[in-house]
Amino acid sequence: MDNIARVFVGTDRSQMIGVKVLEYSIRKHSSIEVDVRPMVDLALPEPADPRHAQRTGFSFSRFAIPQLAGYRGKAVYLDADMLVFKDFMELWAIPFDGAKVIIQEELPTEAQKSQKGGAPSKRIKQCSVMLLDCGRLNWDVNKLIADLGVRYSYEDLMYHLCILEPDEIAYRIPFAWNSLERYEAGTTRLLHYTDMHMQPWVAPENPNGYLWIGYLKEMLNLGLVTQADIEEEIALGHARPSLALELAESAGSRPLTEVEVKGYKEHDTAANFVRHKAVYDARRRHKQAIEDYERKLPTAPCPASVPPAAAVASKGMMPDWLGHILALIRG
Repeated sequence: MDNIARVFVGTDRSQMIGVKVLEYSIRKHSSIEVDVRPMVDLALPEPADPRHAQRTGFSFSRFAIPQLAGYRGKAVYLDADMLVFKDFMELWAIPFDGAKVIIQEELPTEAQKSQKGGAPSKRIKQCSVMLLDCGRLNWDVNKLIADLGVRYSYEDLMYHLCILEPDEIAYRIPFAWNSLERYEAGTTRLLHYTDMHMQPWVAPENPNGYLWIGYLKEMLNLGLVTQADIEEEIALGHARPSLALELAESAGSRPLTEVEVKGYKEHDTAANFVRHKAVYDARRRHKQAIEDYERKLPTAPCPASVPPAAAVASKGMMPDWLGHILALIRG
């Protein structure tokens, strides 16, 4: 079974163009047969407490992978906003050596900082590339979601994989296989466009966007995607209107110039394009749901405030010497 690399991609409908390009990039370089399965809008429950709800439409989908795989063999989880440049077998062959899940090693120091507007100032290692031993993971995603806010928090689950024992997690996926917004020719295995507002299908200014455009142009030339497919994504608001222009005008072999970027951004603005509108609308609804939820929570009575000792003493409520000693103790 493990002679076919099963790849489960976390996505929603708005990022399916990213999934198609990712799949092409995997197949282009793979020496092993691959089975790519986008997990589009899985019917998963939401936590009772919205403060622990998923941050994207597919945050929890990775925990459904063992069940989707029939609790057999192994699988890889990827996000949709990625490109692969090397043989996928290299990632697939990383040994578990007793672990149940393998995630990214510690980020190199130079990769932890980001200067891009809207991006986190410090990046943390992610579970956006995961190797899972599905035959040894008895996860029930519905139960895991039900325990959010009861047994653990969203952060505990998503960032720390608290549902596993420490020795069940290995940190052996090289940074080159989850390179966060950094590309080095000949070294980078997988480029992750992790800054959502800069993903190539919604933004022309990503300095590594031309790599994604180059793959998409190859797909057009091979008939793996059509111009009508691109126009549909644009019409649905999932891709920027300038994408069609860039595909027609650019070879996808070099970064765009500042003048080109400015022209494409102006084109998108004139077309009233909003990057990831559906995603940001969902985030606003999530924020509102949290505010509504917290307003309904019972509030415990606040304990009576205790005035500082010096203030009590000045009002004649205790001797000056005692007030002075208490003030010194509380220092």
